[in-house]
Amino acid sequence: MYLMALVWLIPLLWMVRTAFLPQSVAIGLSATAAPTLENFQDVLSAAPFNTYYLNTILIVVGTLAVQIFFITLAGYAFARLDFFGKNVLFTLFMAQLMITPDVLIFPMYQLMTDFGLVNTLPGIMLPFFASAMGIFLMRQNLRTLPAELEEAAKMEGCSTWKIIWSVYAPLLKPTYAAFGLISVSYHWNDFLWPLVMINDVNKRPLTLGLAVFAQAYETGAQWGDICAATCLVVAPLLLIFLFFQRQFIESFAKSGMK
Repeated sequence: MYLMALVWLIPLLWMVRTAFLPQSVAIGLSATAAPTLENFQDVLSAAPFNTYYLNTILIVVGTLAVQIFFITLAGYAFARLDFFGKNVLFTLFMAQLMITPDVLIFPMYQLMTDFGLVNTLPGIMLPFFASAMGIFLMRQNLRTLPAELEEAAKMEGCSTWKIIWSVYAPLLKPTYAAFGLISVSYHWNDFLWPLVMINDVNKRPLTLGLAVFAQAYETGAQWGDICAATCLVVAPLLLIFLFFQRQFIESFAKSGMK
C-alpha cells in the first residue's frame, strides 16, 4: 500500500517542485535554484485562468446545489415513503450507475442542441442535475436514522417539507460532504463534455483551459509554466479532499449498514 502511495506521490511532488523552479533548471533532477513565483506569473498573464476558475466554480457549485436538492427529496422518498414500484424504480436508478456519462455524450449533445444550450454553462450542468449515486447515499444514510425522529416531529406539527430540511438534513451533513466531494471532483476534472459543448474561450472551465494552454507549446515545452498551471487546477481540489476526508469516510461507512 505504501509503495503504491509512493508511486502516486512522486509525480505530484515533481510537479510542485518544477512549478516553483526557474525555466532554465526546471527539468534538472539536481536543480538547487531558489524557489520563484515567476512561472505562476507567466501562466496568469498568458491565459485567462481567472475566467477559467470562475466558470469552473459556477459549474461545480451550481450543479452541486441542484443535486443536493433533488437527491435529498429522492433519498427521503426511497427511505421513508411506501409507494407502488418503489423497489423497481430504485433498482433502475442503481442500474444507471453502470452507464458511464461518456457513452451518452451524443444524445446529451443533441438534447442540449434542441434546448439551445450548446456553448453555455447551463448546458454543461443540466445533464448532471440528477445523481443516482447521491440518491443511493441519501437513502442508505436516512435508513440508519430512527423513524421516531419523524414521528416526534409530526406530533409537533411539522410538515413533511420541514421534517426533511429541518430534522433530517442537519443529520446528513457527513453524507452531503461525501457526495459533495464526489460531485465536485468529477465536475472539476471533467474534460470531454466541456470539450464537446464549449467553443467560446471565455466559457472554458479549468480542464479545457489547461489543455489548450499546454498545447500552445510546439516543441521544447516550458515545463515550469505547465506544472504551475497544473498546480492551479489541482491544488483547490486536493485541499478540499484533505479538509473533508473524515466526513467522506464516515458517510460511506454508514451507507453499508443497511
